[in-house]
Formats: sequence, structure tokens, C-alpha cells
Amino acid sequence: MANLLFTTRDVARELARRYSTMTHDELDVLESILRPMKFAKNEKILVEGEVCENIYWIAKGLLRQFYYKNGKELTEHMAVENNIVMCIESLFKEEPTRLQIMAIEPSLVYAIPRVLLEQVAMKSVNIQILYRKILEESLIDSQIHADMLRFESAQDRYAKLVKLQPQLVLRAPLVYIANLLQMTPETLSRVRTSALLEK
Repeated sequence: MANLLFTTRDVARELARRYSTMTHDELDVLESILRPMKFAKNEKILVEGEVCENIYWIAKGLLRQFYYKNGKELTEHMAVENNIVMCIESLFKEEPTRLQIMAIEPSLVYAIPRVLLEQVAMKSVNIQILYRKILEESLIDSQIHADMLRFESAQDRYAKLVKLQPQLVLRAPLVYIANLLQMTPETLSRVRTSALLEK
């Protein structure tokens, strides 16, 4: 499917295709809770101190999740089209988040409000499955990233990112990629050069 999903119906269909088969009526329900949102380059979607109320599906663009530690910006997660971004702890505890979400490119995002998703999931097994699979995917992605940082060399971390998210590597600024992989821009530059020479 093309990356440019511009209608709520397209997005509902894509979510159903990816996470859970749905009837026509269930697609109607899912479509009814989707909230399209446009963000300019470098615009914040969520700032520190706010409560994350939505799961965000990226229809077009590139989002970055980051936080501040000792005055430095640290990138936690980045995602391109057809991916989900959320601050999971804030979302479920309904507490202010320390994470922030920003659009790196002009982005079209569909917010799925957690409260509404839970209400409609009570009435539909397929929407329950969709909700569960979104959460599973998010937790697995977090685990893969944490294990990559714990156990893999700089070269292996970069190689894994290229394999898992090639679009991200092509489009995100190098400083953010280095930050995501917990290496300096200089180390990333050496790793990239070495990877190119090996090809």
C-alpha cells in the first residue's frame, strides 16, 4: 500500500490490515475515533509535562521521541510512515510525561485517543485484538531497542537499524541517528564508512 494515507477510511483499513481483520461496521467505528493532525517540521506534538492521551499513527512524515537528561537531548525512538508512536507510561497512568514527541519532517498523523479506543474495544473483539497488537508491537520494539543498546557493538547496532528501518536511516539527521544508537556522530560516521566499504 502507498505511504500516503490521507483519509480516515484509508487509515482505518490499513490498521485493520496490519493488526486485526474487521467487518464494515467495525471499520466505521474505528474510523469515527481517528483524529487527523498536521505538524510542521520541528513542531512539537507532545511536550514534557503533558499527559499523553493518544496513540499516534504516522500517515506521512517522520517523528522523534526524546527527553532531556543533564541538559542534553537524548533520542529514545524515531518512526516513519505506517508506524505507531506513543508515550506508553503516561498514556496508561494518565500522568505527565518526561518524553517529548516532535515532527522531524512535515507530518500527517492520526491520533487514536486511548479513552475512545478502550470504549469501542469493549464492544468489539476485533478492535480489542487491534488494541492488544498495537501494544504488543510497541513493547517488542522497545525490547529490541533496549537489547540492541545493551548487547551489540556500534557496527551491529547500525546494521540492525539499517535492516529494520531503512527509511529512517535515509531521512533522519545523522545527529539523531547517532543519539538513538547511543554513539557520537564521529563514531557513527566511522561505522557508516566502514559499512559502505564492506559492500
